Amino acid sequence: MSELYPLKFEPVLKEKVWGGNKLVTTYHKNGDPSLKLGESWELSAISDNLSVVSNGFLAGNNIEELVEVYMGDLIGEEVFEKYGNEFPLLIKFIEAREDLSIQVHPSNELARERHKAYGKTEMWYILESEKDSKIYTGFKENITREMYLDALSRGELAGLLNIETPKAGDIFFTPAGRVHAIGAGSLLVEIQQTSDITYRIFDWNRLGYNGKPRELHTDLALDAIDFKASGKAGIVKEPLLNRTENLINCEFFNTNLISFNNRIIKDYNLFDSFIIYICMEGEFMIRWEGNSEPVTKGETVLLPAMIKDVVLEPLMESRILEVFINTDITHFKSNK
Repeated sequence: MSELYPLKFEPVLKEKVWGGNKLVTTYHKNGDPSLKLGESWELSAISDNLSVVSNGFLAGNNIEELVEVYMGDLIGEEVFEKYGNEFPLLIKFIEAREDLSIQVHPSNELARERHKAYGKTEMWYILESEKDSKIYTGFKENITREMYLDALSRGELAGLLNIETPKAGDIFFTPAGRVHAIGAGSLLVEIQQTSDITYRIFDWNRLGYNGKPRELHTDLALDAIDFKASGKAGIVKEPLLNRTENLINCEFFNTNLISFNNRIIKDYNLFDSFIIYICMEGEFMIRWEGNSEPVTKGETVLLPAMIKDVVLEPLMESRILEVFINTDITHFKSNK
């Protein structure tokens, strides 16, 4: 079996009624800038949107095929034991030129019961944010089911929500059950469980491409909402140059921030997980065992678990997210 290497994938671009064109013009996605492109799926194991390798001898193979063949060598033995052939994370770039719908995601338990799928816990790292941008996240204070239904019936749900003003570099963590929405004027990286289950609660009376209101999932959402998920959610961390700084450590993923202008030596010998690098600014080289792979702004790279020693060498000052599964944390055991 040939040795694995850092893998890049063809982004899957999604046209959205609330999208823009910066994914093409600023983050170098190969799309039509005249379209409203809201999402770029960078690494996906969703069945009808499987990511396909774009570099090296494995080009043309999708992520599902790779996991089936390389198993623990690709994603880590413990990760493979927990998740099997399904790659456990979905990585996206998202641009919102208009407010996204107010929505909620189900927990693992509810998603398994209803959809035979994983739930969705996610995080956002804000890349760009306009002056009046908003992030809707959770309720202002704990509420009751009855208070929620009353506000929803009167079209006043937004009045119950906690609203924060995002800035570039802010982090928002959204566990399953927390009502949320990305506001207009934000561009961000989203890291989430492998799930495409979203319950849309309110869509600002907006019409879809067919001229009709988009589907709402009012009844499904009701049992998914955590009415006690309230208060401030934004996390502000100043980047530390040439240091690895932890942003989020939860049972589904661990995310670190690395801002660097000098070589960073990475030793993953104590890790039993793949590593994902998401380049948000700059350009750098991944060097391993006498080989190298360039990475530029807007690119996402999957480092196989079998590669344990790498050097990250910046060609200019760079800023990346480093994402992996923390196998020291007790994970959800799938009964799918």
